[in-house]
Amino acid sequence: MIGPATGTRVYLACGVTDVRRGMDGLAALVQSTFGDDPFSGAVYLFRGRRGRLVKCIWHDGQGLCLFQKRLERGHFPWPVTNTGRIALSAAQTSMLLEGIDWRNPQRVWRPSAA
Repeated sequence: MIGPATGTRVYLACGVTDVRRGMDGLAALVQSTFGDDPFSGAVYLFRGRRGRLVKCIWHDGQGLCLFQKRLERGHFPWPVTNTGRIALSAAQTSMLLEGIDWRNPQRVWRPSAA
């Protein structure tokens, strides 16, 4: 995956998001819910109801990008807060996308065959 540049702000949308939305719907959600500019270069992460699917959107300077990942087993660890979002470091984001609980780093299940 070609990821965002070093020093990019990463925000995690707490709670559940309707992940049937595409990049335009998620960008509108960033504007309406967080009051942020989705074209600022920050990365926004959203999780589905079951916790097995995560979507990320960010603007790379040329266009809006969408990344999605689905775990075959287990779920993405996700916090619940009153603020609606939290900021993550690059290391925490990397662990989250690998399926590791970034609050307590331990690898979850890893597939043995395709």
